[in-house]
Amino acid sequence: MSKIKPEDLGKIRERMARTMNLRDGDARAKVTVHMGTCGIAAGARKIMSALLGLVEEKDAKDVVITTSGCAGLCSREPMMTVELKGEAPIKYVDLDEEKAGKIFSDHVLSGTVVEEYALAIGSERVG
Repeated sequence: MSKIKPEDLGKIRERMARTMNLRDGDARAKVTVHMGTCGIAAGARKIMSALLGLVEEKDAKDVVITTSGCAGLCSREPMMTVELKGEAPIKYVDLDEEKAGKIFSDHVLSGTVVEEYALAIGSERVG
């Protein structure tokens, strides 16, 4: 096992702070990458890596990246859901790293839905 360096501790602290923001409701945006078996097979890990890199690159401390299991639309994977505080969630489908980057830039950072990649607005939860 490698030794932890001081800069690693800073990254761990920031990651934990983002987790707490999600729990406490302080995050401005939450992006969920659907990583069921079908999503992973379709490339969801690449989407997740791209998004984590963008959060770090843009220093987006108010954006939480998280995962979920299968959303039930295996043929439309990889998928992600973007939730901005106070707005309905948007589910994006048939993604690759380039599309995820555009969604991050346009929707997550600027608030403009990328309609050409969006499948649905709202949540599948009832009640």
